[in-house]
Amino acid sequence: MTPPTATSLILLVLAAVTMAAAADGPPATYLFFVDPTPPGVTCMQYHLGILTAALGSEEKAKAAIIYNYKNVVSGFSARVTPAELEAIKKQPHVNRALPSATLQLMSSNFDGAS
Repeated sequence: MTPPTATSLILLVLAAVTMAAAADGPPATYLFFVDPTPPGVTCMQYHLGILTAALGSEEKAKAAIIYNYKNVVSGFSARVTPAELEAIKKQPHVNRALPSATLQLMSSNFDGAS
């Protein structure tokens, strides 16, 4: 048996990197429902703290976050990859994660039954 050549090793590494990137998948937007913001902390600081802990850096967290929710629910929306989604869901203050969806009104006729 002959030892592997440098070319075959490079191809093997490239295949592994490509498969890892494909397994991670493209980013998607999710809604994250979290515990209420503690007193003395802004909701942006709180939400960025959760994302920073999950993603590993504040820069990644700032790039991912889209919107903060603070009046009716405590949470935020962020654009993340499937691997990042799993890391965020493991954070202790995260209660639920849902994919973002755009809903359209089926009818604009509100004055009668239709």
